[in-house]
Amino acid sequence: MTGLSIPGAGTPRPGQEVPPAAAPDLPERRSRIPHHVRFWLLRPGLVLSVLLIAGVLLAAFFPDLLTSRDPLAAAPQDKLLPPGAGHPFGTDQLGRDLFARVVHGSFLTLQATVLAVSVGLLVGSLAGLLAGYRGGAVDDALMRFTDVLLSIPGLLLSLALVTALGFGTVEVALAVGVTSVSTFARIMRAEAMKIARSAYVEAARASGTRWPAVLVRHVLPNAAGPVLVYAAVDFGAVILQVSSLSFLGYGAQPPTPEWGSLVSDGRNYLATAWWLTTLPGLVIAATVLAANRIARALDGDDREAR
Repeated sequence: MTGLSIPGAGTPRPGQEVPPAAAPDLPERRSRIPHHVRFWLLRPGLVLSVLLIAGVLLAAFFPDLLTSRDPLAAAPQDKLLPPGAGHPFGTDQLGRDLFARVVHGSFLTLQATVLAVSVGLLVGSLAGLLAGYRGGAVDDALMRFTDVLLSIPGLLLSLALVTALGFGTVEVALAVGVTSVSTFARIMRAEAMKIARSAYVEAARASGTRWPAVLVRHVLPNAAGPVLVYAAVDFGAVILQVSSLSFLGYGAQPPTPEWGSLVSDGRNYLATAWWLTTLPGLVIAATVLAANRIARALDGDDREAR
């Protein structure tokens, strides 16, 4: 009857199961957090990686926001000062602020990296697209050329190319970019061969569409995804290659700062000034790791250890 309450009616008897409504609804509480917010909260490593890459881009294009010091200004009275409040990364053998040199050197390093990835992406994608779609003699000729590139170690090939082209940031970027052409070409070729056999491509051919139009309208847009993901994956490796050639003296010439050359400049002072090599090296390592973490997220493998 209405208004009457039975004592003990809300208490489950021994052995009686609790109704589902009585249990706390944790999934419902969790669903109150927006999906995009929950995505970032569960991936702190990805958040740190994005912030680090954003900081590197800020240093490359707006260095004056991070430091007001001149990276080329020498102060002999302040030479080889350890990291401190006035000089976060210390000073080098000429008294130049190392943090300012790292900040200003990020532009040349990123410029060479982006140019190298662009060369590999454009040339390799074009070769793979033609080889995968046309087949026959075109495929054989282009793939044998990529086989020759793959048979030569990347660092050795880039050293040979940069020796022939000359020293400089652009020359280093071109040399490194050529070493990645073969991988881009193979990925694009595999995707183009798969898409060339699809129904909509066959329909386009049957309707009389010329093959260049089929490539641009149908094959390229659908095959570009894996290639672009690999470009993000290759970004970190290219930073290492560009820095390696700069370390060997093939990049920007002194006194222009570049990450690899900064590591090289501190080799003779490891015993007395460890920061000259260690801190620029840590910046390179952190940037490469952050780029690889973002590439993993773009590739769909964005599971973060909990």
